[in-house]
Amino acid sequence: MPLQNRVTPTGDIIATVHRGMFTGNRGIIHDPATKTLLRKRWASPAWLTCVCEFRGRRRKVMGGRSWTELFFLDEATAFAAGHRPCFYCRRDDANRFRTAWEEGNRIASVPAPDIDAVLHRERLDHGKKRLHPLPMPPERLPDGAMVQQGAASYLIVQGRALLWSPAGYQQTKPALEDAMLLTPPSTLRAFGAGYRPTQHPSAKDLVK
Repeated sequence: MPLQNRVTPTGDIIATVHRGMFTGNRGIIHDPATKTLLRKRWASPAWLTCVCEFRGRRRKVMGGRSWTELFFLDEATAFAAGHRPCFYCRRDDANRFRTAWEEGNRIASVPAPDIDAVLHRERLDHGKKRLHPLPMPPERLPDGAMVQQGAASYLIVQGRALLWSPAGYQQTKPALEDAMLLTPPSTLRAFGAGYRPTQHPSAKDLVK
């Protein structure tokens, strides 16, 4: 039976057999004895996105008390949920993101904890996922942005909306008149300044 450790674009944590391209964490939010989540869904404002392989190290998922291993379909999903690149295992990506975040948000020399503080305000609304008004029509959003329409989440790629699922993206033609922004606004501005999140191969296949 799969563990409850897969993060959706809305930040929820579900159980699925699909693991995805990235791991990450929000601190310790599980019981290692039962390998189940605690009631809380975060223990730190630093919500990280990490690589699944790093220097040959191996971990037993939910087997210890260091951090709770979460998994994401791709980096776009992690960003939508409110995570950002880890400065330890993804230093180059994290520095590229910080540079774009500073340019997009017109802030100079911002330390990682300050970015985390902004993201924490933008991703949560009384403990639940905060949705934001779209700053522009969906088709004009930068690649990698994600929006929510009803119960469905969509990735924007080359002006097209692709339906998210735990297994990958699907081609649809949704009407997004009432869509809301999932990606935190400050992260969206980093995308506008040039950072491009890694997308699942299914998205690339659909927009060839």
